[in-house]
Amino acid sequence: MRNIKLVLEYDGTNYHGWQTQPNLPTLQDTLEESLAKLTKTPIRIIGAGRTDTGVHAEGQVANFHTESEIPVVAFQKGLNAMLPRDIVVCSATEVPPEFHARFSATRRRYRYTILNREYPSALLRQTSYCFSKEIDISRANDLCQMLIGTHDFTSFQKVGSDRINPVCEIYEAHWWQKDTYVYFEIEADAFLRGMVRAITGTVLKYIKHQEAETQLRRILDAKDRAAAGMSAPAHGLSLIEVKYNA
Repeated sequence: MRNIKLVLEYDGTNYHGWQTQPNLPTLQDTLEESLAKLTKTPIRIIGAGRTDTGVHAEGQVANFHTESEIPVVAFQKGLNAMLPRDIVVCSATEVPPEFHARFSATRRRYRYTILNREYPSALLRQTSYCFSKEIDISRANDLCQMLIGTHDFTSFQKVGSDRINPVCEIYEAHWWQKDTYVYFEIEADAFLRGMVRAITGTVLKYIKHQEAETQLRRILDAKDRAAAGMSAPAHGLSLIEVKYNA
């Protein structure tokens, strides 16, 4: 059996997330259908991150096992010829049998994009969240420093998540601005379902609060999703990189 690793870019607008769901279009199903046509056999694909409905990716990683003798470059070219235009295979490589896109990953990195002006964008409406209030970048970065390190992030986990361990280690979390766009990037060993959007929404809610640091500490300690702010919309979020040990 060969083990093939794919790096994927996709617009998640038309999909109900990565993971297979009955009678709903998902990224996993779409890829598996194209792989089955290409290899003439059923294929099960594994994704590094189970992105939610409407979430995008610039660097999603996936792998699958196959007995097909198709040259590895043909997986990239063949899939790009078959897949819808909102899914692109950026690269395909053959990897050791033990490589697992999800469990071998050591870090994942997400970016949230905010259009910080009073009116939305017709062209980028599906990949950015229009937020009209002024964002104090320095203040946002101060708040996110409180999240660096290992914490129980239950308060930022989507209700109904099946993840048992809510502890994650955040290595980096920072905000910056370019023209009218504000970006939030965060890197961790793992993320709970809905975690990045919940953190984004909570920072935006408390950024002008005089006791924002106290509020954020209270939210972390509560271990209750109801304690945090509303989640930012899914369409502003993108999985931009998944890292592995060499």
